Amino acid sequence: MTDTGSKLPPRREAVRLKNARKLSTSSQRWLQRQLNDPYVTAAKAQGWRSRAAFKLIEMDEKYKLIGKAARVLDLGAAPGGWSQVALARGAAIVVGIDLLDILPVPGAEFIQGDFLEEGMEARLTAMLGGKADLVLSDMAPNTSGHIATDHIRIMALAETALAFACDILAPDGAFVAKLFQGGAEKDMLNTLKRRFRQVRHAKPPASRKDSKEIYVVATGFRPG
Repeated sequence: MTDTGSKLPPRREAVRLKNARKLSTSSQRWLQRQLNDPYVTAAKAQGWRSRAAFKLIEMDEKYKLIGKAARVLDLGAAPGGWSQVALARGAAIVVGIDLLDILPVPGAEFIQGDFLEEGMEARLTAMLGGKADLVLSDMAPNTSGHIATDHIRIMALAETALAFACDILAPDGAFVAKLFQGGAEKDMLNTLKRRFRQVRHAKPPASRKDSKEIYVVATGFRPG
């Protein structure tokens, strides 16, 4: 992987679906969107596991998250796109964990399991060779279509990731996590502001305009 930029291919005429009558309306809409998404095209051309790689690239370009020789922990790492980006942008050690199996990424180590399992913090710290400089979480629950329920679910994931990050981060480290629109709620925001020097919300260009997702980007970790 040599191209770590986020340049997109030239715009092209929209691709129309053919022989899609047997698909449901929602499946047709999803496939049409995939076929005409320049980030999907660019991800395939550049060898990224998913279009989500560009979200981290864009946030790193703006906030300088991935330091040279950094130790990076990728929570909910499947399919491995963010781990790919971390390595390509200079991280020395990248460790990912997910409930799903992840195909190998040269240079990264993956565990299939739950980061909340007993003893997992010590295991991940040992694999990293010390405290993490950056903890990433692109985790999201299966959406129900009910806005309030989905917000509660993703907030629970983000708060759990934050609590774990506060235990495993090195001083001055950084934390990135996916939320849904509405951003961090009061309790989480208070924790972020207390434990990090700077806290921002970001919606990278690669995040679809119709998506409710937003990211919290916290830098300058202060151990308690």
